[in-house]
Amino acid sequence: MSNVQYGISPLSWTNDDMPALGGDIPLETCLKEMAEAGFTGTELGTKYPREPEILLPLLKQHGLVLASAWFSGNLMSHTVDEEIAVMQQHIKLLKAAACSAMVYGEVSNSVHGDINTPLSKRVILTMEEWKVYAEKLTRIADYLLNQHSIKLSYHHHVGTICETEDDINTLMELTGHSVFLTLDTGHMTYGGGNPVTVIKHWGHRIGHMHFKDLRLSIMEAARFADKSFLNAVLDGVFTVPGNGDIDYDDIFSALKEQQYQGWLLVEAEQDPAKAHPLTYAKIAYKKITGYANKYAL
Repeated sequence: MSNVQYGISPLSWTNDDMPALGGDIPLETCLKEMAEAGFTGTELGTKYPREPEILLPLLKQHGLVLASAWFSGNLMSHTVDEEIAVMQQHIKLLKAAACSAMVYGEVSNSVHGDINTPLSKRVILTMEEWKVYAEKLTRIADYLLNQHSIKLSYHHHVGTICETEDDINTLMELTGHSVFLTLDTGHMTYGGGNPVTVIKHWGHRIGHMHFKDLRLSIMEAARFADKSFLNAVLDGVFTVPGNGDIDYDDIFSALKEQQYQGWLLVEAEQDPAKAHPLTYAKIAYKKITGYANKYAL
């Protein structure tokens, strides 16, 4: 029996940060094509109903389950109690769907969702700020794990306080073992880091995996021109695994070495008018299952 499952994000069909991208694509089309491509799991998207009693039967109709769901964290501005109160509906959904990981990303002071703000303007924390943040994050992760058996799996993201490999190292070193990581291959590469190094260093605390590929020439041009994250997305910086410049052999070899178990979740922010979603979903499924089989995950 395989230790991994294959899922895909709806971001290839419709974009949470830029709703105009794929805004006309019905949710039914998205779910139907995910299943047609071969995937059995999905993450939550902007068009998905949030009520478990509506969402879960809808997914089941298409042979899909909820793999996990992004939670927009505001812990830089909220107290621990305030943050826990806000995430109750999200917890309810994850538990109803039997999800073991919450994909948590800090957005309170992020620039990634603003098309007019260049990535050079992202907030960089001092070590004292990191210590305060890490202590609060650990308390929330303890609560999720102890009370709900959910792993807080922190998603590093270009344009946020946790963008670089050094940021990840700082976060993981300062937080308790209840804080896990959602490692995103595309964001790690865009942030100047190496996914393989992170897997080898923090593999025992990886709770979830996002696989997106990246076109290095577009990334380098966007960095040189100091573009916003969303403008880089529009330029086509991301694509599905095997269609860009990231070496997935080394990544899957490292995951095998660390005995990773869980979801292999494809996530590639693309303009569906330029990158036909079903075509790219099929490419992604073939590539991701091929690598997983090659390395016996």
